Amino acid sequence: MSLADKLFVDTCREIIDNGFSDKDVNVRPHWEDGTPAHTIKKFCIVNRYDLQKEFPIITLRRTAFKSAIDELLWIWQKKSNNINDLNSHIWDSWADETGSIGKAYGYQLGVKHKYKEGEFDQVDRVLFDLKNNPTSRRIMTNIYTFADLNEMNLYPCAYSMTFNVVGDTLNGILNQRSNDVLTANNWNVVQYAVLLHMFAQVSNLKVGELVHVIADAHIYDRHIPIVEKILKNPQFEAPKFWINKEVKDFYKFTVDDFKLEGYEYTKLEDKIEVAI
Repeated sequence: MSLADKLFVDTCREIIDNGFSDKDVNVRPHWEDGTPAHTIKKFCIVNRYDLQKEFPIITLRRTAFKSAIDELLWIWQKKSNNINDLNSHIWDSWADETGSIGKAYGYQLGVKHKYKEGEFDQVDRVLFDLKNNPTSRRIMTNIYTFADLNEMNLYPCAYSMTFNVVGDTLNGILNQRSNDVLTANNWNVVQYAVLLHMFAQVSNLKVGELVHVIADAHIYDRHIPIVEKILKNPQFEAPKFWINKEVKDFYKFTVDDFKLEGYEYTKLEDKIEVAI
């Protein structure tokens, strides 16, 4: 059993067994057929993943490793807010006729700010500090920009990363205001585990711990039967993560610079509907 599987099972059981149902509350999300998308939720789920011990991808069902990294690079490397720069269709519901999702996600990371050391966007500021001031307690990003929320087609869910170096080891805290656990929980964990590996490698640091803090962790009503089925699936050992050690420039990474060796999982036959 991988630790990622155990944490996923524990998170889902805590939500289903002890969570709050909003079935009697007016909610914003809805299904494609217009029906309100209700959830069972828990406040403040915190999971810790030691990236030195294993790569945290679940085996209970497949997490689309390459697609998750493609979206990560779209946001953090390309700093794009246009789905035409993305190879999947996960953002189609929130894009306008030009492909834009508004001033969200990658757009925010690419906005430049002035500092005494020079002008940086948020990603380049992290890269600068990890190399030049790794003991800083101010190495973080935040894309929840209130002044631009009215121009975002979707408010950021995973909105903040805090980076902290202990000795020669890079750790990170991912803050997420909302998490659709079946659809996106492990997807986000995989993405930010890869991001920590990327930042650590180009900064000559070891990768350490990823802490995932979710304010509103929920399972949608139509997802509960699927989740219950998944939780009964067999669990396999975590696969081995491979990163191309030749890449020393954050902006030179491609999807092909990351691989999983020995990734076993149970195939999911059910279609997962996404609430919008």
